[in-house]
Amino acid sequence: MGIIVPALLPKSRVDLENKLARLSGLVTGVQIDIVDGRFAAPATWPYAPGSHSDVPHEDTLPHLGEFRFELDLMVENAGAVAGSWIDQGVTRLTIHAESAHDLPKLLKDLERTYGYDKGFAPGLLSIGLSLGIATDLALIEPYLGMADYVQFMGIASIGKQGEPFDPRVLQRVKAFRKRHPDMPMQVDGGVSLHTAPALLDAGVSRLIVGSALWKGNDPKAEIEKFNELAQEYGIYE
Repeated sequence: MGIIVPALLPKSRVDLENKLARLSGLVTGVQIDIVDGRFAAPATWPYAPGSHSDVPHEDTLPHLGEFRFELDLMVENAGAVAGSWIDQGVTRLTIHAESAHDLPKLLKDLERTYGYDKGFAPGLLSIGLSLGIATDLALIEPYLGMADYVQFMGIASIGKQGEPFDPRVLQRVKAFRKRHPDMPMQVDGGVSLHTAPALLDAGVSRLIVGSALWKGNDPKAEIEKFNELAQEYGIYE
């Protein structure tokens, strides 16, 4: 998975396929944002109006052989649907800690079902914990040993692209880095060519890029600019 990861907020499976086609040959991995309209809003595919299920009916995600998929699961029932997404080819799963009714149980269940003790290839499935901009770090610190990375939200209102960057995330990232220097961090929300340098300076190793990539007509040019910036900081895929 690359340092710069495009975020897709699909309205439908067709919309997802179209956006993946635009990224063909440009990146090796993407993040799909799944929003249920309850934990966060507005709802995206497959929860969007007109859909009849909280998981897609297809056997696998489109372009599975071309991209590695990670999922930002912004839903109330993460434990109920996570397995279905993993079965469809997701290999990196971000769970919002605020959404889990019993976070340690959810993490243990995922490890028990998809972890190494079940013959799952080591390193194939990565689990991350996401925190909203105002959530205390104490919510996840007891369970960091059960996660592979932490995602900090860089916006105050999640589930939408184009929201303004919230600078509070910089201090949160810096504080976390001091306490947990070996834990990989990524930031999602408000990431742009303007905000990325400060995030990289603060110790972030992966940037999830949404509206800054899609608002223009040339995703390739924007990805190249982000990659050049990452290389300036000595961060490579």
